[in-house]
Amino acid sequence: MWGMTDAPATGTAADSPRVSARLDDNDPPWPLRPWIMAAICAAAGLAFHALVDHPYEDALAQWRSALATAVAVAAVVFVLGVELRRWHWALGFALLWGIVLGLIAWRTAAYNLQGSPIEWPFWSGMLAVLVATPLFQTRRDVAPDWRFWKLWAMPYDRLHSHAWTDAVIGAASLAFVGIAFLLTFLISEMFHLIGIDLIRDLLNDEWFGWMLAGASFGGAVGLLRERDKLVSTLQRLVMIVLAVLAPVLAAALVIFLLSLAGTGLAKLWASGFSTAALMLAAAAFAVLLANAVIGNGVDDRATNPLLRWAAPVLAVAVLPLAGIAYYSMQLRIGQYGWTPERIWGLIATLIALAYGAIGLWSVVKGRRDFDDVLRPLQQKLAIGVALLALFLALPILDFGAISTRDQMARLTSGTTKVEQFDWAAMAYDFGPSGRAALKELTRSPQKERADAAKAALAAKNRWDLTGPKGPVLLKPLAERLRVIPAERALPPEALERIAGTYMCSRAKACVAVWLADDRIGVLGQNAPGEATNFDFVTLNKDGRWVQGDIGRDTRPTRSVDLSKATVTVETIEQRHIVVDGVPESGAFE
Repeated sequence: MWGMTDAPATGTAADSPRVSARLDDNDPPWPLRPWIMAAICAAAGLAFHALVDHPYEDALAQWRSALATAVAVAAVVFVLGVELRRWHWALGFALLWGIVLGLIAWRTAAYNLQGSPIEWPFWSGMLAVLVATPLFQTRRDVAPDWRFWKLWAMPYDRLHSHAWTDAVIGAASLAFVGIAFLLTFLISEMFHLIGIDLIRDLLNDEWFGWMLAGASFGGAVGLLRERDKLVSTLQRLVMIVLAVLAPVLAAALVIFLLSLAGTGLAKLWASGFSTAALMLAAAAFAVLLANAVIGNGVDDRATNPLLRWAAPVLAVAVLPLAGIAYYSMQLRIGQYGWTPERIWGLIATLIALAYGAIGLWSVVKGRRDFDDVLRPLQQKLAIGVALLALFLALPILDFGAISTRDQMARLTSGTTKVEQFDWAAMAYDFGPSGRAALKELTRSPQKERADAAKAALAAKNRWDLTGPKGPVLLKPLAERLRVIPAERALPPEALERIAGTYMCSRAKACVAVWLADDRIGVLGQNAPGEATNFDFVTLNKDGRWVQGDIGRDTRPTRSVDLSKATVTVETIEQRHIVVDGVPESGAFE
């Protein structure tokens, strides 16, 4: 089963003191793997930190987002999928996906005003690489050469085993990262007790944290890969535990679906939860538990009669669950129109429907041996999902443009009223098409629409456009801000920082009070009668104005003999910022 490649690697020497713990005899021991993987991931962690390290108040540059994503993805994919045998294949595969996800992050970061690469296309690309990795590992094991044709002809048992093993190793390695941090923290506190703060100081540096996370993750993956016989046992244990839950979910789904015949679907829409999301989650669990029961192959499937009957029930239940999710999505789209999130949701329901259809077909055709029919169909569907996810992640289809056209048509026809229109989505979710449509609306003869579009374009963030009254165009900061004393102007850098703070960015009234040459107290009120927000804007040691106070304890370190020292009670005058006689800030010296 495990020796299917026609390019077997050299085995261990006859006098080797170590017995291979590898599941595949073609993979000899690689004692240096944990150290090599730890070094690669530590270097990737350091590079990732160098790329994402930037002032919190400033947006991360697009090229930094793209390069950081490429480094992280390439490193993780490489350490998860590399073997000494055909290691250059794994390197090429990892670099390819790093470049692809990096370009996706570049485009996604530039798409919306927030500058974040973590959007739906990014997650679609991540899904593609997660599905593609076990496909690559299987093809690497059995392919006679580098040509990756006929992916559907790969042995299902090995493909399924790679997918579960990757999941188990990944989860266990992430848990090891947490343990490594806890252990390092414990050691740092031990040394702190005796006055040595080196490790404690390192933990407070982000670069060290990223290096520690990378080294512990890579080392854990390397250790587990060198003992994949043990991992295989752990994988089987996980599948056995999950399989036990299959009858529970199968019974619950049968009762739920039969109950719907009597209650109807109306209660689902009135539940307050997203019906589509809930049904898709239930369908995903049904697929997971069904696969835990049927295992990697005929010899691996559960023999317990209760489990054997639960698996086909779960496979069949996916179709009605996906059908409810699809109907729910269609209702939502009919009521509120298209948005990128709803398009992605519809795609997810169509994938669930496809799985439900092959599950039902497999049970009808194979009956109790339905898994023999289901496995090759699942393999083809997995390849299709990986290709579809990659296609959707690429800048080929613009879901923002589709959504913009639909929402504008609803606004023009009167289906959506101005006060119900999602101006924040147009400005911040629909990309360049949404912002272009807003610019067109600023020239609308209907003043209400034109004012709302101007407010949406002028808003510094999406939260300025939320609320029951819809978008409100705030006056320029210069008209909303008072400086005390009035004759002392604010430096341009301080003014820019104050404009971006939570105290003043959405406030109708804002006050800046000079407290010292390097410290300003800032008060803001979003509307008359509401609570005030207060914080400091201070000049740090690098000459940058930042939000928050700087520690000001300037007392010299001194040595006293408390048994002989003179102790008295002293009244200390404190300063507050007071508004109409009521302190609005904490005391400060």
